[in-house]
Amino acid sequence: MKIIDHGTWPLSEADEGTHPAGGERLWSESFYFDFAAEDGSLAGYVRLGLYPNWDRAWYWACLVGRDRPLVLLADDCAPLPTSGLTVRGRDYRATHETTAPMRSTRLTLEAGAAAVLEDPTWAYDVPDGAPRTSLEFDLEWETVGGVYPYGFVPRYEIPCRVAGVIRVGGEEIPFAGHGERDHSWGERDWWTVSWLWSSGRLDDGTFFHGMRANLGAELSWPCFTVSPEGVLGHREGFTAATEFGEHGLPVLSRLAVPGAPMTVTPVAFAPVGMTSPDGEPARFPRALCRFEAEDGRRGHGWTEWHQPPGWREHSWRRG
Repeated sequence: MKIIDHGTWPLSEADEGTHPAGGERLWSESFYFDFAAEDGSLAGYVRLGLYPNWDRAWYWACLVGRDRPLVLLADDCAPLPTSGLTVRGRDYRATHETTAPMRSTRLTLEAGAAAVLEDPTWAYDVPDGAPRTSLEFDLEWETVGGVYPYGFVPRYEIPCRVAGVIRVGGEEIPFAGHGERDHSWGERDWWTVSWLWSSGRLDDGTFFHGMRANLGAELSWPCFTVSPEGVLGHREGFTAATEFGEHGLPVLSRLAVPGAPMTVTPVAFAPVGMTSPDGEPARFPRALCRFEAEDGRRGHGWTEWHQPPGWREHSWRRG
């Protein structure tokens, strides 16, 4: 399996497992799994965050789609796994198994009471009387093109084909589409820095990924693309600019992906909110998006716009 060699730290198949915790209170280990149908009709994501020095895990899982309400499970006080990456919370159980390092990962979820939210902003403070439904995933992520490590932090991203079965309420949905999974570890303070992260697949078969943090100065951020032939390539010069609307939800972003500048339009939101150990709130609007490249290519995927306290003062609109 190809791993791009541009990082300042070595990446190996052993990194698919967990890592020894650092001493920082907010040291964490994060696993993301997202997926989207090629036509954007159905999508979702899962995040597992381990916080050993805070004595908890965060577990988020959602399902969105065309003419569907947001179905969301968000537990920020889950017990830390005691065996592998199996999480057991109130009314749910989830597993995350690397079946072939850097090549294949299987995820399962059995949840009995996920919230059904007609207004996605209710996710920031789920009403006590929100209707509930069952939500089940049995999905596998198969690597396409290779593995992309960041050059400056211990983190890697993997573009994937995604397939399996989704069950919501009494509905069973065979799924086949695409997505991305990522894994990172180290100190992450959700209440300090805002960022944009985006990944998707265009209709000619090209995968792409980019991120930028808002640090008060413009930098040339890295990104990658995977060609329709499956060639993974590192690029430099990714930037982004965003317009925001009501409740801080993004209306439109413009991504400067080298070789494929594009606009990003949210289709269905699946946000979450979080509170720091000291009581500081932050918001995390994440959305299934439609991507429209300037050369006419189209596609779908996921974008996130993290919003810590004071986020509007950061350089969101420059890019």
